[in-house]
Amino acid sequence: MDRSEAKGLVHIYCGDGKGKTTASVGLAVRAAGAGKRVLFAQFFKDGSSSEIKLLRLLPGVETMHCKTAPGRYSQMDESGRARAKADYGCLLEDALAAAREGADLLILDEAISSCNYGTICEETLAAFLETRPAGLEVVLTGRAPSERLIALADYVPEMRKLKHPYDNGVLARRGIEF
Repeated sequence: MDRSEAKGLVHIYCGDGKGKTTASVGLAVRAAGAGKRVLFAQFFKDGSSSEIKLLRLLPGVETMHCKTAPGRYSQMDESGRARAKADYGCLLEDALAAAREGADLLILDEAISSCNYGTICEETLAAFLETRPAGLEVVLTGRAPSERLIALADYVPEMRKLKHPYDNGVLARRGIEF
């Protein structure tokens, strides 16, 4: 086994464009196809999107979601924000514990956004990245990662929006955007 296979790397898929979750799903499918164990945890999403339905059917893939109603954090009231913080904190802890028990790939979809809103603790996430099991590959998605998370990453591709149908009033479509 060469060195690149022995050490798991950290990916950050970020930016204001479409494709961050899609890229992480592609990597999950690739890893599962190679017989790897994949944990796919989502923040701010309820697990009803089309890609999750397929991931659940793949051997070796486990999906995890928050217990609170998903949605825009900016539109939550104070009790919703408090509930989201408690539930997302538990989801992060559960995902990190499960990853320590033998996962090959951990995807934390919208973890960066969750850190930015304070619904998960960036310190907890960073400490995990610094001490993760040697072979664990980790993917974080979301907008505007902190300098600290970028410094801990090995890959940081940025999806940049040049044009998007939403700007012209086209809402997200099942099977395309979700």
